[in-house]
Amino acid sequence: MTVDFNEKQLEILQVAEELFAEKGFDGTSIRDIAKKANINIAMISYYFGSKEKLLESLIIFRTSDLRLKLESLFSEDLTPIEKIEKLIELYINRLNKNRCLYQILHFEFSSKKRIMDFKVFTDVKKQNLLSLQKIISEGQEKGVFRKNINSALLPPTIMGTFFHFHTNRPFYEELFDLKTDEAYDHFIKTEIINHIKQTIKAFLVYEN
Repeated sequence: MTVDFNEKQLEILQVAEELFAEKGFDGTSIRDIAKKANINIAMISYYFGSKEKLLESLIIFRTSDLRLKLESLFSEDLTPIEKIEKLIELYINRLNKNRCLYQILHFEFSSKKRIMDFKVFTDVKKQNLLSLQKIISEGQEKGVFRKNINSALLPPTIMGTFFHFHTNRPFYEELFDLKTDEAYDHFIKTEIINHIKQTIKAFLVYEN
């Protein structure tokens, strides 16, 4: 799985991401992407082959470095709970940064208009779950975490909090007086992340 994209490929991916998020995958044509990127259609075909393969490349581009960071997290000189807290920060900051991509994927998964091969995305999620499970196992071996933990349910718990907040953005902007994009992002990086850390920690550790 290559993640080495040249400058022109990155430009195409970024344009495609914007259009997919704005118009949907079905509503965006290769012609639309070529026009906005100011290139010819043949160049997109040459680099990616098809619109489906372009989306697959976009997934690789946006998720590959997170996988590497999660894999390296296990070997850092941190306690298991500190690793979990750092993992949460990585997850939420990445979700917030790549909101367009996850908006596209959510629509594609839920619409079921066609069968698309999301194996590349599934593989990334499996690798991320393995990294999480290694940290959980370390905490259990050290007697820090409970034994009966369903680690596969932790990612949806982490991400579900973020997505609920984001999909109800107008409500929370008014509730917490978040009048600017900067205030909104700051709230995510502080209040949301800290809330998720407390929730996950309460789930993982033994009760006193």
